[in-house]
Amino acid sequence: MSDKFDELKIYLKNLNEQGLCLAFSGGIDSTLLLYLCKDLNVTAVTFKSEFQTEEEITEAQILCREYGVKHIVEEFFPLDNEILRNNPKDRCYHCKKLIFSKLCDFSKANNLKNVIDGTNADDLNTYRPGLKALEELGVISPFVTFDITKKEIRDYAKSCGLKYCDKPSTPCMATRFPYGEKLSKDKLETVKKSEIYLKNLGFASCRLRLHGNLARVEIPLSKFDEFRSVRECVIKYLKDSGITYVTLDMEGLRSGSMDV
Repeated sequence: MSDKFDELKIYLKNLNEQGLCLAFSGGIDSTLLLYLCKDLNVTAVTFKSEFQTEEEITEAQILCREYGVKHIVEEFFPLDNEILRNNPKDRCYHCKKLIFSKLCDFSKANNLKNVIDGTNADDLNTYRPGLKALEELGVISPFVTFDITKKEIRDYAKSCGLKYCDKPSTPCMATRFPYGEKLSKDKLETVKKSEIYLKNLGFASCRLRLHGNLARVEIPLSKFDEFRSVRECVIKYLKDSGITYVTLDMEGLRSGSMDV
């Protein structure tokens, strides 16, 4: 594994010679790229929108300050776009195309030839329509180039002493809704606040999937017994939030459960 990362460091150094711009979400993938580029002349750009939480933006800012990396936070308003509001199955393609088009424009305006992101080799094996947009715009995914998986990223981050090496994945909040269900700020806020509530109860890895007036709670299978002790509290909180029905997903927490 170390050979892959040694080659990756050389690769990033070469890209940096013509300017380097990192799409920085604050997740473990882009965080490791940030760490590997911290001694290069990289500019990190984070997009802030209704699809992210304030916590994600704050953590991204903290990391960039810690690593001494120039950081730009750009506002993005996905709900202003009719396609994104309507939440089609290829929503991620349209969203990535808009965001990374802005990022590429920023990169060109600042003489940064190479735009990189944290897509990893495992992402190629799941439903990721946004990858097509990255390819069309010429965005470079170094972890894909060197066939580096999520596990390898976490393991290497841990060996480097990165404090967020075990950070749960934080996919965009739009993934909490079935395709075709129109998105709104109120719906997104309900999900955000509900997940914060669940995390404060000790469920660091969780999803609140909203199907109309039914909430489907996803937590790891290992947490089911723990959930029983707070079940009534969760039901009350969610119903007080305007949700009529509450269910615990018996399949547990899993990525892409809306991709059916």
